[in-house]
Amino acid sequence: MSLQADFDRAAEDVRKLKARPEDEDLKELYGLYKQSVIGDVDIECPGMLDLKGKAKWEAWNLQKGLSKEDAMSAYISKAKELIEKYGI
Repeated sequence: MSLQADFDRAAEDVRKLKARPEDEDLKELYGLYKQSVIGDVDIECPGMLDLKGKAKWEAWNLQKGLSKEDAMSAYISKAKELIEKYGI
């Protein structure tokens, strides 16, 4: 399979987890997903009162500079780790 196909499959499988992963795991996945699909963060950081939006922005910003291919590989690895931990 190609990297893109593996990435798409991992993104699909991670939605089927039997339990909700911890927030830190979800933020890491989110950041890697956005970096894979869009690239470096391209929006302004949300305001202080938007806690969820700010956490998501920070998770994405942590991946800044990572190539889309490297982000996809890291996302696939993290997804596999969560699938082993929580099952689908």
